[in-house]
Amino acid sequence: MIRPTIPWPDQCLRSKANTVGDISDEIRAIWDDMIDTMEAMPGVGLAAPQIGVSLRLCVVDASDERGQTIRMADPDFVGAQGDELRDHEEASPNLPGVSAKITRPAKVTVEYTDDKGERVRKTLEGLWATSVQHQLDHLNGRMYFDNLSKTKRDMLLRRAKKARL
Repeated sequence: MIRPTIPWPDQCLRSKANTVGDISDEIRAIWDDMIDTMEAMPGVGLAAPQIGVSLRLCVVDASDERGQTIRMADPDFVGAQGDELRDHEEASPNLPGVSAKITRPAKVTVEYTDDKGERVRKTLEGLWATSVQHQLDHLNGRMYFDNLSKTKRDMLLRRAKKARL
């Protein structure tokens, strides 16, 4: 089921999401809805707070052919691999009409609980790495534009407000 995304600055987007713990059928159903919502946007990732669910859940699929979605519960950033950085024009359905170039590590390792309830450590690179970092920001009550300078962030928010009028 495609769920609506909540508009910024909803408090759910500005608060750290709650720990999931055990993987249940309810959690799997939320993941399914998140994948449907991500595909409908279309996007390469989605975090549960974006649909108003304050749980540490996210999905990422940066594959060209799609259908390679990684389902993550309680993900933790382990670290960046190497010094290489990657620029990517990031946006969010929670603040439509604007985007900004964000620089992030090009290769990262994360640890998360998968849909079988197993703890997994995975290294991602390229767009996969960018997307998982973007989702981790959401789970920690941050938006991509929080990575910009105050001046650039203020300009982006003014453009977004103007786009909504």
